[in-house]
Amino acid sequence: MTVAELDTRVQDLVGKTGKLLIDGNWVEAVSGRTFETFDPATEQSLGSVAHGEAVDVDLAVAAARRCFDDQRSDWRRMTPSERGRIIHRIGDLILEHADELAMLETLDNGKPLAIAKAADVTLAADLFHYMSGWATKIEGNTVPISALTAPGSEFLAYTRKEPVGVVGQIIPWNFPLLMAAWKLGPALAAGVTVVLKPAEQTPLSALRLGELMQEAGLPAGVVNIVTGFGDAGAALAANDAVDKVAFTGSTEVGRKIVQAAAGNLKKVTLELGGKSPQVLYKDADLEVSIPGAANGIFFNQGQCCNAGSRLYIEKDVFDEVVSGITDEAGKITVGSGMDAGNQMGPLISEEQFDKVLGYMSSGVDAGAQAATGGGRVGDHGYFVQPTVLTDTTPDMKVVREEIFGPVVCAIPFSAEEDVVDTGNDTSFGLAAGVWTRDINKAHRTAHRLRAGTVWINCYSVFDAAMPFGGYKESGWGREMGHNALDNYLETKSVVTQLA
Repeated sequence: MTVAELDTRVQDLVGKTGKLLIDGNWVEAVSGRTFETFDPATEQSLGSVAHGEAVDVDLAVAAARRCFDDQRSDWRRMTPSERGRIIHRIGDLILEHADELAMLETLDNGKPLAIAKAADVTLAADLFHYMSGWATKIEGNTVPISALTAPGSEFLAYTRKEPVGVVGQIIPWNFPLLMAAWKLGPALAAGVTVVLKPAEQTPLSALRLGELMQEAGLPAGVVNIVTGFGDAGAALAANDAVDKVAFTGSTEVGRKIVQAAAGNLKKVTLELGGKSPQVLYKDADLEVSIPGAANGIFFNQGQCCNAGSRLYIEKDVFDEVVSGITDEAGKITVGSGMDAGNQMGPLISEEQFDKVLGYMSSGVDAGAQAATGGGRVGDHGYFVQPTVLTDTTPDMKVVREEIFGPVVCAIPFSAEEDVVDTGNDTSFGLAAGVWTRDINKAHRTAHRLRAGTVWINCYSVFDAAMPFGGYKESGWGREMGHNALDNYLETKSVVTQLA
């Protein structure tokens, strides 16, 4: 398929998929309202999608509830092996349609097309393939209990793992397709039913994924998709017919999700924000660690919850590393993700653009120095310069708060003990990086850093088999790996007296 043919195909998809998926049908919102989704590189409209609201969420939840509660439904009667084959087929279809999914992601999110295909699409397919194997491996245990109700009494005791029920899933805009996969893969393996609410900034790839799930043979009502704004997400989190809500996004919104879920005490998992430290010791291989640390902050325009935005550099090599990171930033070509030569696309929206520029200004106003960057690129689109700030202090907003943009604070340190304490001096605990040739120091530091993931001599290495999630205000629970299945399962104990 040529680029022109692919572009035509994607434009057709935008028009076709701009509806809600409820109970296996693509429908307009009850209100008939729509909203536009925009290309952040051009600030131009890509098309309109249905504006789902609380009433649409209620209909989607009711469909998921019927599908789950009816023991005769195709989904509840499906064997684990059959369920696994459908999940695997979803992964296959993602790869078959990789080019169009990548283009949808680039147009809607802004990220470079090559990265959308190589990272987002490929990892999404891999997640479904990985989780498909777990559908047949969800097991309970027999338990040798010691209860004695009468002389010679005997019991058979065992546990069962059962699907939690109806799940509301709310995903962010930074990795739209991949985050949908992270949520849906383990949920389908566990046998629950889902109402998925994509971010309003990036609804397109989730809607296309809904079509592919139907093509894979997923029964009606198993996955329902409602596009809309924060009110739709709030309605989903508060709905008493929902047994569990899984959210990925900011810590601020995560708190609101918890409050909304309190009505029926539904279970909640949260993958939230971060202000992740990278610790670069003087004995690190600078040819590896400098570009690695730069990628840890500048990848995906810095719009990563795990972005390594606090770079602690041992004093002896501080100037050399800052110079190297600055050089790496200067090599990055910023522009439309549709142009093959560009390595960094725009930020997602005007709101995010203004927020990141505001943080840059606040840092400089407070006394920080911009070794490179610090402003916008061009006069249209939401492009910002990859930025390195020095001379920061621990109380500055740029050091304490999540910026969610390509801005790193380079901070010198002298002692291992001090840098670990400083690295942990945050309300977050999502990820961290350690750069050193000393294997003992590497693991000693990794063990002391309070973060859900610590990378040593690498950064942002993800795999479907590795759990990901945070300490402290970075969230509850884990995504990926077999741990993610626990998000969607209940444990039931069964005891039978035999004698």
